[in-house]
Amino acid sequence: MLPVVDKPLIQYSVEECAASGIDHIIIVTGRGKSAIEDHFDVSPEMERFLTEKGKTELATMIREIGKGLRFSYTRQHEALGLGHAVLTAKELVGDEPFAVLLGDVIIQSQRPATRQLMDVLEATGQGAIAVEPVPMEQIHLYGVVKPAPADRKDAPGAMTAGTLRLPASVAERLIPIEDLVEKPKRDEAPSNLSVIGRYVLPPEIFDCLERTPPGRGGEIQLTDGMRLLAKEKGLWAYRYEGTCYDAGDKLGFLKANVEFGLLNSELGPAFRAYLKSLKF
Repeated sequence: MLPVVDKPLIQYSVEECAASGIDHIIIVTGRGKSAIEDHFDVSPEMERFLTEKGKTELATMIREIGKGLRFSYTRQHEALGLGHAVLTAKELVGDEPFAVLLGDVIIQSQRPATRQLMDVLEATGQGAIAVEPVPMEQIHLYGVVKPAPADRKDAPGAMTAGTLRLPASVAERLIPIEDLVEKPKRDEAPSNLSVIGRYVLPPEIFDCLERTPPGRGGEIQLTDGMRLLAKEKGLWAYRYEGTCYDAGDKLGFLKANVEFGLLNSELGPAFRAYLKSLKF
């Protein structure tokens, strides 16, 4: 619920889903997170108060926050890992593909990052995760993709990006995954491609997660479940188009506020002039 410029982080993820054509949003919450549910609920009292104060634009924004979307909530009673959080949504998701968006990651792009991954799943029938190259000195902070050899023939549902009916600009960004490694040491990293918090996955991931043994602290990691999925069903990495801001990191949060502040039609010009006036 931390705001970036003028709306909370999680709203950026919800808006990305809506722009990608998704209309059912499942939010996994925990104890003390009721403010998230309230934010996307109807608030006639607040709308009336703002309208009476002459703040009609703000009242309209509040009214439009969840318009046309259906929200479901499920509770993760213990913080037992991202894989466990995804598993808590199994009954709500059902037997169909779904997207996972980490709420503290914002991606600025012309075409929503989630929609880019959905296009891959629709073309291949296999899941896809967004990746980006990172400096090797930071590689230990991320889950990292081990690409499969381009000519590998024994991969599940083996296919190459070149055989798919996708625009060349999309196909050239696709990378078949052989394995994933969580936070490797620099000299053990299989590539510099980090996983950045956007996933479009088939329902088979739930079975993979249920067969994933808990790791450190009793946590079930989504990375471990996706390793099984890659080996058994196939999985793609996609070098998404756009810019990612990890707002769960202090510097990333500051960068997100600056960049989105500059993009804001109302605040941007004055904010840009202010930044230019700073002396270092």
